[in-house]
Amino acid sequence: MATDYDTPRKTDDDLNEDSIEELKARRNDKSAGPVDIEDFDGAETMDLPGADLSGEELSVRVLPRQADEFTCMSCFLVHHRSQLSHEKDGQPICRDCA
Repeated sequence: MATDYDTPRKTDDDLNEDSIEELKARRNDKSAGPVDIEDFDGAETMDLPGADLSGEELSVRVLPRQADEFTCMSCFLVHHRSQLSHEKDGQPICRDCA
């Protein structure tokens, strides 16, 4: 028997999909409760790119580099000594940058 490979194939997911009538009935079903928009505060706390944050204060405590840490001279991030790959011209390089 010849097979037409250009025809769309039905998978198990396609066979288990609901009929259009069932989907319409579900959409019109009013048993789902209304969405409470007042409880959503996400838009108020979202910062947009390029927003003026000059009036904001940072509430993070900055610790100085510890004795078992180093600053990678490629990415300029502070890493633990276990992340040290090698030193290039006397400058430490982390494993991520190596």
